[in-house]
Amino acid sequence: MPHESRKILVTGGAGFIGSHVAEAHLDRGDRVWIVDDLSSGRLDNVPAGAEFHRLDIADARTGDLIRRVGFDVINHHAAQIDVRVSVADPILDARVNVTGLLNILEAARHGAAGRIVFVSSGGVVYGEPDEIPTPETAPGEPLSPYGVTKLAGEQYLNYYREVHGLDYVALRYGNVYGPRQDPHGEAGVVAVFSRRLLRGEPLTIYGDGEQTRDYVHVSDVVRANLMAAGMVLCADAGLDARAYNVGTGIETSVNDLAGILEEGVGIHTARVFEDARPGELRRSALSIARIRERGWSPAVGLREGLAATFEHIASRAEAVTVA
Repeated sequence: MPHESRKILVTGGAGFIGSHVAEAHLDRGDRVWIVDDLSSGRLDNVPAGAEFHRLDIADARTGDLIRRVGFDVINHHAAQIDVRVSVADPILDARVNVTGLLNILEAARHGAAGRIVFVSSGGVVYGEPDEIPTPETAPGEPLSPYGVTKLAGEQYLNYYREVHGLDYVALRYGNVYGPRQDPHGEAGVVAVFSRRLLRGEPLTIYGDGEQTRDYVHVSDVVRANLMAAGMVLCADAGLDARAYNVGTGIETSVNDLAGILEEGVGIHTARVFEDARPGELRRSALSIARIRERGWSPAVGLREGLAATFEHIASRAEAVTVA
């Protein structure tokens, strides 16, 4: 069956993950609009063929756009994603991640939006979980303002579904890495380490480096987004029923990540250890049993993904040097 073209809004579509998602929807034949204030996104990430609007998600004009177009899918990637920033300025974090979301939801319920695909975070909403890999049914006990706002976002979405009939899926990401990644957020360590290796600089590790994360490649995350945009959902009510972890189920320590990256690219450098940063978790890995049942599983292994990411960062650095 040919794919039926849909109207897709990607907030944060000039950013690392959002730009890949926007590109994939265009490749499927969808019409794509992008809203991004370029506070962390890059204009050169915006794919050709997308209609770009430089707007804050809390801006009334973003709501006007949603009501005017009537999107089939709103893919909500725009967010303040740095745990450290949320700890230092929780008001800023809430303004972007809560007030911005509410602006979108209010417009969506009046603009006949078809579905919201909401980017949550499996790396923070569970806090320090008792069960690893952690299932979607684990208690939500975030330990940072960023985690609180992401969990609050899911709770607002559940309210809008129950009361206003607004359809949604929440994707709880692990630590996403890949081409176009910037050094912000926890998975940004891949970009940071890659750039330091290219410059022959020591790798800075916070804490003892034995903290673990679930690293998932951006191409796998894009496939999860495309699936979430169109899959048939169960009628079950409740917060966790509409949530899907997107990860690998594998714990990788920061020390191991550094070693795998160095080994893969053939560059070795010194390590510098600094104090652990407030608000960061000790262990994190996500159970992906639920999303596997829907036909998704990660396809890119960590060694392969790290090598490709390093190659991309190296090629961009070379292009800048030549220019």
